[in-house]
Amino acid sequence: MTPDDALKQLSHIARERAFCSHVGSDRLIQTGLAALIAGVESPSLAMLAGLLRAEEPEAPVLFDQVLEELGLVFQPPTDPRAAKWAMAHWVAGQIADGTLAPATGTHIIWADIAYDLGYPEELEPLVSCALSWDDCQESWGVPIEELNKEAVDAAKQFLIKQSAAEAGS
Repeated sequence: MTPDDALKQLSHIARERAFCSHVGSDRLIQTGLAALIAGVESPSLAMLAGLLRAEEPEAPVLFDQVLEELGLVFQPPTDPRAAKWAMAHWVAGQIADGTLAPATGTHIIWADIAYDLGYPEELEPLVSCALSWDDCQESWGVPIEELNKEAVDAAKQFLIKQSAAEAGS
């Protein structure tokens, strides 16, 4: 792992914690250790990476300190709708770049985002993919690769349209 890869992983977990929920202390410590081994330098990183099992409750605070020291702090928008749109963008980006399984990502968009936003038209292709996964049975003969490609393409199109809309505003 390169230092850039480690920084991306730290940034990813910062967003995951902001959008999704709890990330276990063990994972925060492992990520800190991987970053330290990769050559990332931060005053609190060695403390995070060296936490023992009994010290795991300290991990979230130390992880936040590491993020602050590295300039990776992420705060989602305070407006709930804007936060859901930001989460949709983040999840679609992960589907598009292959860091999140298409079935998992489209399900998150369907169940955790689109519902709260009233199923907007912009998310319909991704919701449709989630429903295809939900209804899919191997006996139907639809190759998993085809469903994956459809979801990745839908995610990429969503990101392109969102970038174009932001550029036009």
